[in-house]
Amino acid sequence: MNEDLPKHYNPDIVEEKWYYFWERKGLFHADPLSDKEPYCIVLPPPNVTGILHMGHALVDSLQDVMIRYKRMCGFETLWVPGTDHAGISTQTVVERYLIATEGKRRKDYSREEFLKHVWKWKEENESRIVDQLKKLGCSCDWMRHRFTMDKELNEAVRTLFKKMYDEGLIYQGDYLVNWDPVTQTALADDEVEYEERETHLWHLKYPLEDGSGHLIVATTRPETMLGDVAVAVSPEDARYKKWIGKHLILPLVGRKIPVLADPFVDPEFGTGVVKITPAHDPNDYEMGLRHGLEMINILNPDGTLNENGLEFEGLSTEEARSLVVARLKEINALEKIDPYTHRVGVSYRSKAVIEPYLSKQWFVKMTAFKEDLIDAVRSGKVKIIPKNWEQTYFHWIENLRDWCISRQLWWGHRIPVWFHKEDTSRMICHAGDDLPPEVKAAPNEWEQDEDVLDTWFSSALWPFSTLGWPHQTNELKKFYPNSTLITGHDILFFWVARMIMMGKYVMGEVPFAETNLQGLIFGKSYWRKAKDGGIAYVSPDEKKAFDLGEVPPKDVSSKWEKMSKSKGNVIDPIEIINTYGADAMRMALGASATQSMQIDLDRRRFEEFKNFTNKMWNGSRFVLMNLSDLTPETFAEGLDFSKLYLEDQWIFSRLNTVIEEMHSHLEGYYFDRAAMRCYSFFWDEFCAYYVEMSKPTLFGKRGEKTTKQKILVIVLLASLRLMHPFAPFITEEIFHLLKEHFAHIQPSSSDPYTQEAIDALLSPACIVSAYPKVLRKEDIRKEIEEKFQFLNEIVYAIRNIRAEMGLPPSTTTDLVVEGCGKEFDLLQENMGIITSLVRIESIKTQAPEGFHSSAQVGSLKLIIPLPQELIEKELKRLEKEKEKCIAQIDLTKKQLSNPNFVERAPKELVEKTEQQLKDLEKLLQDIEKKLS
Repeated sequence: MNEDLPKHYNPDIVEEKWYYFWERKGLFHADPLSDKEPYCIVLPPPNVTGILHMGHALVDSLQDVMIRYKRMCGFETLWVPGTDHAGISTQTVVERYLIATEGKRRKDYSREEFLKHVWKWKEENESRIVDQLKKLGCSCDWMRHRFTMDKELNEAVRTLFKKMYDEGLIYQGDYLVNWDPVTQTALADDEVEYEERETHLWHLKYPLEDGSGHLIVATTRPETMLGDVAVAVSPEDARYKKWIGKHLILPLVGRKIPVLADPFVDPEFGTGVVKITPAHDPNDYEMGLRHGLEMINILNPDGTLNENGLEFEGLSTEEARSLVVARLKEINALEKIDPYTHRVGVSYRSKAVIEPYLSKQWFVKMTAFKEDLIDAVRSGKVKIIPKNWEQTYFHWIENLRDWCISRQLWWGHRIPVWFHKEDTSRMICHAGDDLPPEVKAAPNEWEQDEDVLDTWFSSALWPFSTLGWPHQTNELKKFYPNSTLITGHDILFFWVARMIMMGKYVMGEVPFAETNLQGLIFGKSYWRKAKDGGIAYVSPDEKKAFDLGEVPPKDVSSKWEKMSKSKGNVIDPIEIINTYGADAMRMALGASATQSMQIDLDRRRFEEFKNFTNKMWNGSRFVLMNLSDLTPETFAEGLDFSKLYLEDQWIFSRLNTVIEEMHSHLEGYYFDRAAMRCYSFFWDEFCAYYVEMSKPTLFGKRGEKTTKQKILVIVLLASLRLMHPFAPFITEEIFHLLKEHFAHIQPSSSDPYTQEAIDALLSPACIVSAYPKVLRKEDIRKEIEEKFQFLNEIVYAIRNIRAEMGLPPSTTTDLVVEGCGKEFDLLQENMGIITSLVRIESIKTQAPEGFHSSAQVGSLKLIIPLPQELIEKELKRLEKEKEKCIAQIDLTKKQLSNPNFVERAPKELVEKTEQQLKDLEKLLQDIEKKLS
């Protein structure tokens, strides 16, 4: 059977086969009634708007690493999968689809008709996302899959809303919100991104009521002057004290407005006089409240000016701005225009410029949660990893504002409040999925609030709503609090902090003990300058070639940027899986998870780990092909530790060390260290050294073959289990090949290494076998590793000598060793290690007379004579080297003898040329010495 194993690993068939096996056997399913220690993660639910991106692939792979690791460590593991309804995004995407396919907008349908289209979209996209998660290898408990708008989760949202409403923590009020004029909904502060944009500072003249002069107001938004209700100056600004209390006439409008004193005004900004438009600026809103000013809204929900915009009604703010400025210029009310860099708020969804907008919204009083949020992290109840994010977290908490939770959408959890049609001050909040009794009694007198809740409101309940809350389920008792959360640092405030807030408020306990924040993935973008002066991004094929190491031409520029389709630097995880395999992608992502803010990722990383999976396959294949005469009964007899060679003791020392390190790295979320540690152990220590050193024994040239076979099986099995969380598919395949060879093996009470190996083989699958533990601490032996390291230095030196001499790897040479003492004895005792790693015919102690090369390692001098058949070839090579060196010396001397060069060239260049001459003369001496 093993002789028929293919030489190259093919992930396509293997991945599909083993995922089906795991799922069919129920190996992902958690038992809430078990007596095992619980370990629970809830999947950060991807939006149902589309496909998974590389950010999802990163955090989902890392979660699966932890789930598989903890499952193998004996925990009752539950990984709850789910998807998010993503209110704004999904409604926007579906509306665009309906415009393209049916030529209709959302408002062309009834609410119920439109929502049917959205539910259909959700069903189609959700199944695709689940398939992608499975392709990635995610070992979620699919029997507990949740969607944020499931009936059960909707019940949780309504129950929490009513609880907070009844306790006065949720209120409705007129407030200045961040308004997205494209999606026509309010956004929370956290949903606004800021960009630096080049604009202008317009200086406008506001004439005094008595005609005695004017004040100059500087503004970046001249069109909003139509909603001005006052101007303000600093009470400490001596320039304007005499104007305080007087009135101005608002240009274009004719409205009389007062001059106020307010400490908020910065005398250094602009002219020191600011216009107050409470309905369209957050700072002006606060001043308006302090001074009891009128709130005049000049905007419609779509961002155009309303009737308060006078002659500019119906225009967009950009259109109105240019016309307002032109009209002010006509009436001589424009003093000047200065260039200005302005920080502009942009919607994180539609990318529209945010308009501060006065409207009636629902809010959560955040001050009630401030102390709990601070205490959760400061006391260590929630550990943020890496720790440097704590400062950012605390800064956000200290500057909390009330959370606007209502959204002017149709898709989402509808706010469970009913208003009386004639007396809107009469409200009913109802948590049930039926109508409130008052509404049932008089349905024509009541109407439900049209708005839905912010998506993040329902997501904040995710750690306990997915486990059955508000019902006291077995899952909730067993798995709340969750164990950890792994997510991107960009949603620390959107989601992480709000889950902490709601978990403490609802459940009395924080939702998880640790949260690991991962960096955002950046891709490399490449572009050329276009003829029109802009830039043109390179083709996908060119980008792929550059990512794999091809040097871009001089006309191509590049830099690492956040992944974006428009920049052509997006890497599709499914395409990567199809090209390199899921294991290669998972290991590449794990090795890239360095706890930094930014992860620079290109295809070379995936190529590297595709090569590694092939190494895993071929290293394992070699072991399997050399076990034909090792029966299960013989293996179960165990190891005789008195028969171990130095390399056997060394590999056990290294194995136990790497086991210790893997536990430490995974428990500390050092995924990059864990991925690279199991990589280097398997490739650089097990395959490159131990397997090679085993070959003489396996092929009957040295020592006890059975012991070597047993150790190879033990170390291979341990390596597979160490790597399984990162590379589940290939490790499961090789694991089962070993199980097949040792079919019907019986439990053993021999040495702990054999016992553990047999216990693993008796497991139904690698995924549920035990993660390796340090079995004999005494086997971690520094002195053994030091001895082996010395022998390794000898091998390295011999390889270097052979490379310098140009000896082909297949050529066998003698080795002459000069020296004595412990190091010489160590070499003699372990010549089998040396000869298994480099081609040595015999070892001598007398220096050769002919051509040779040497190196010093410790107290030993290693000498390799050049074989007779290569001496002539080497002589010819050295003669050519000599001629070339003499020519270079002559040319350099000629340059240094030229007075123009010595006197006019920079001093550094002359000194560099003189040093080159010395180096060439020394090289010539070495060549002549070798020739002699």
